[in-house]
Amino acid sequence: MSTSEPNWEKIAVGKKVALAEQIPLEYRIPPQLLPPDDQLDVTTFPKESGWFDEKELEITDSSATHILKKIASRSWSSEEVTRAFCKRAAAAQQLTNCLTDFFPAEAISIAKSLDEHLRKTGKPTGPLHGLPISLKDNFNIVGKDSTVGFSSLVGQPAAYNSTLVEVLERLGAVRYCKTNVPTAMMIAESVNNVFGRTANPRNRKLTPGGSSGGESALITFGGSVLGIGTDIGGSLRIPAACTGIFTLRPSFGRFTTQNCRSGLAGQEAVMSVNGPLSKSLEDIILYSKAVVDTQAWTVDPKVLPIPWRPVEHISKLKIAVLWNDGIVQPTPPVTRALKETVEKLKAAGHEIVGTWDSTLHRKAVELLAQMFVADGGKSIRGLLAPTGEPWRPEMQAYSEAAELGTYDMWQLHLERSELQRKFLEQWTSYDGLDAILAPTTPYSTIAHGDFEYVGYTGVYNVVDYSVVSFPCGVVSDMEKDRPSTHEPLSDICKSVQSKYNPSEVDGMPVNLQLVAKRLEEEKVLAMTETVLKAVNPSTVCSLISKVKANI
Repeated sequence: MSTSEPNWEKIAVGKKVALAEQIPLEYRIPPQLLPPDDQLDVTTFPKESGWFDEKELEITDSSATHILKKIASRSWSSEEVTRAFCKRAAAAQQLTNCLTDFFPAEAISIAKSLDEHLRKTGKPTGPLHGLPISLKDNFNIVGKDSTVGFSSLVGQPAAYNSTLVEVLERLGAVRYCKTNVPTAMMIAESVNNVFGRTANPRNRKLTPGGSSGGESALITFGGSVLGIGTDIGGSLRIPAACTGIFTLRPSFGRFTTQNCRSGLAGQEAVMSVNGPLSKSLEDIILYSKAVVDTQAWTVDPKVLPIPWRPVEHISKLKIAVLWNDGIVQPTPPVTRALKETVEKLKAAGHEIVGTWDSTLHRKAVELLAQMFVADGGKSIRGLLAPTGEPWRPEMQAYSEAAELGTYDMWQLHLERSELQRKFLEQWTSYDGLDAILAPTTPYSTIAHGDFEYVGYTGVYNVVDYSVVSFPCGVVSDMEKDRPSTHEPLSDICKSVQSKYNPSEVDGMPVNLQLVAKRLEEEKVLAMTETVLKAVNPSTVCSLISKVKANI
C-alpha cells in the first residue's frame, strides 16, 4: 500500500474520537463515578451510581408498552423519555462500547415536535408515538454512516433511508443511536477493526453475541427499551441468548429489509431478516403488529401482503424437543434449562411428542457455511482493500474460500430447496406439531473470542422458519452445571465443551428458542407466552391480552 492511500488505523481512530465527541458533556459519566475496569457487571451502575435521578430510572426501567401509555396520556413527554434514554445510552457506550453513532440533539428535536403534535391534535402520530428506538448499524439513515465494521465505509453517509427507518418514523418512533456489529455482520460476536469490541454489560469479560450485539448490550444495560437488529444465521437470537432478552426472528417477507447496508450485498441464497429485541415479550408483540400493519408491501415488493393475524391464547401445545443437533452437545446449563422447561410443560398439560430428529441439521449447517463464502470472500475483500484493512481472525473462512461458479451455486440452491421440502415433510409427520423447543446456542454466553458454533440458529435461517428466543433460567456453577463427561459428538463439540467454564458464566441467563413453521410469527409469539406461563406461572401475565388492550 502506498503512503498516499488511506490508512485504516488512522480512519478507525478518527471515527472513534468523533463518536466520543458526539456524547454531550452532560451525558459523560463523571470520572469519580466510573466503575473500575475489574467491575464485570455494570447493569447495576444506573441505580447504584447516583448519577440518574428517580424519574430517569423510572422511565428507562419501564417497558415500551408502559412508556407509550404514559406518553399518550401526556403523563410523560416524549422529550423527557428521549432525554432519559439518551443519557442511559451514553452511559452504556462508555461502559460497554455498544454504539457506532449517537445523535441526541436530533432525537430531542424529533421528540419535541411529536409532543407538540400531541398537544395540538390530542392524537398520537402512530402506535409508537414518542418512543425512542435504537437501530443496528446497517440501517441507513440519511447523512449518517453505515460502516458495518469497515474502515472504507467511514465518511460515506447514506443518501437515503432504509425503508424500515421511514416506517418507524411514520409510526412515531424517535431514532437516537446506531449500534455496533462485527465486520460485515458475519461473526457471532460484535467486534470490528473500526469500533472495537462490545462487552456484555452483565459480565464485561463475556460476549453479548453478534451480529446484533451492540443492540443486546444497549438493551440489557437499559439504554434502549426496544431495538432492531438483523438475522442471517442467528444474529438476533444469539445476542438475545447471550444477554437474556427476547427477540423474534421472522420469516423473510414479514418485515421490510429494503435499502439496508449489507456486508455480503446480493447474497440471497439465505435471506437476511430484521426483527425486534427487548426485555419484554409484550413489547416484541407490540412492535411486530405495528410494523406489519403499516402495509410495507405497498413500497417494498419483497414484503408479503399478509396483515397481522391475531392469535388467541393457545392453551395446549404439541411440542417436539431438540436435545442436540447431532453436531454439538449444548453445555450443561443449556441442557438443564431445556430439561426443566420440558418437565414444566408436561406438568402444565402440554404434549411433548418426543425428540426432534436432527438428521437434516448437519446438511443445513453445511449449506449455510457454503452459501456465506460462495463468492470466495470477494465482497469482504473488496471492502477491506481500499484502506489496507487486514482480515480479522474470525473471518478466516472468508479469506480462504474459493469462489463457486454459477453452476455450482445453482446446485446449492437445489440442495437447499430439497432440504426445505424434507424439513417440512418431517414436521408434518408429527401430525399437528405446533413447535420445536430447542437451545438457542450451545452456550449461555462465553468469553470474548470463543463463540464458534451457530448451527442451532442457522438451520432455521435455511428453512426460513419463525422463531422466538426467550430467557428461561440462569447458570449455576454448583453441582448441577458441572462440565459434561459425555463423549463429544464432533471435533467442534469437543472444542465447545473444552471452553465451558461454569464459574466464568455463573449467574448468566440461559435462553431457549421456540420454532414455528414459516410465516407463523403471530403463532410463535402466542406460543411463547404459553411456554412462559408454564415455566413461571406465578409471575408471567397474559401478554397477548395486554397488547390488545393497548393497541
